[in-house]
Amino acid sequence: MAMDLSGFDPNSVGLKSNNIFGLPFKEADAELVLLPVPWEVTISYRDGTSRGPENIFDASMQVDLYDPDMPNAWKRGFHMLPVDKNIKRKSDFLRQCAELIISFLIEGGNVAENKQLQTKLNEVNEAGVMLHNWVHEMTSRLLREGKKVGLIGGDHSTPLGFIKALSEVHDSFGVLQVDAHADLRNAYEGFIYSHASIMYNVLHEFPQVSKLVQVGTRDYCDEEVEMIAQSNGRISTYFDHQIKERQFEGETWKSICEEIVSKLPQKVYISFDIDGLDPKLCPNTGTPVPGGFELEQVFYLFKTLIKSGRQLIGFDLNEVSTGQNTGDCIDSIVGARALYKLCNFMMA
Repeated sequence: MAMDLSGFDPNSVGLKSNNIFGLPFKEADAELVLLPVPWEVTISYRDGTSRGPENIFDASMQVDLYDPDMPNAWKRGFHMLPVDKNIKRKSDFLRQCAELIISFLIEGGNVAENKQLQTKLNEVNEAGVMLHNWVHEMTSRLLREGKKVGLIGGDHSTPLGFIKALSEVHDSFGVLQVDAHADLRNAYEGFIYSHASIMYNVLHEFPQVSKLVQVGTRDYCDEEVEMIAQSNGRISTYFDHQIKERQFEGETWKSICEEIVSKLPQKVYISFDIDGLDPKLCPNTGTPVPGGFELEQVFYLFKTLIKSGRQLIGFDLNEVSTGQNTGDCIDSIVGARALYKLCNFMMA
């Protein structure tokens, strides 16, 4: 039964005493439930992404609810679960361990020859398993209860357990990854559940993911290029420079989006790393890379996906960070608007 919204004014100021986007839905009333995952243990460059969910929540109060693509989607209910403080504390502690390991590697050290750092590396990898299991348990419960689910990171390692939960529900589906990075590295820096290894892990652990389509990729290494080439078509990568060259030579974004979507199966999961955007829109993200998209370009790609009749079965939004400047940067509001569009398209 639909929730009575007669006492809610969608045109008024967003109330933090409500929930995400100022909406008055409890978990039980919401059709879509968002899981925040405040985790950034293995980030390679700059921190702050573990605060992404709470910063997005705060900025979401500034998002007007009217969406011309899906004007009434919010009425079906969006709810964000509370940030788990224990997960965040564990991330903060283990991030310090990972920083020691990364600094040692940068100086040319071999972790295997350093007993103390090897112990810390093992601890980080064990925590990665813990997080993977926790996310799996949380999202599995929500899926069993008939909820639509989205995940808010944290770094890009966070959705692995969610994709596992979806693989237990759906026999076959594709992943549409918007990202500056390929994320196909095997245990990057020794971290099995590295943010740079998320798609490597997805493809190796879940045969249910029949297709990975990457869009906007512009920072990658030789072994990732080789993995793409040897994937027998399981991976299709639209490198940023190739997209730009096609546009320079007269192709429209519409035709490119239609081609991208044609590579995907009927069921699709979206993994949106905010660094897929032009860094002017996410200047504090963990690993910014020149190039990328305007937000409306990504929205158009998602819209093309929905118009094709494909089913969106879940999504993650990750790597949104304000760094130290929580009050005076654009990252959170861009993240909140990206999240709102993903929520709305989940209702299609």
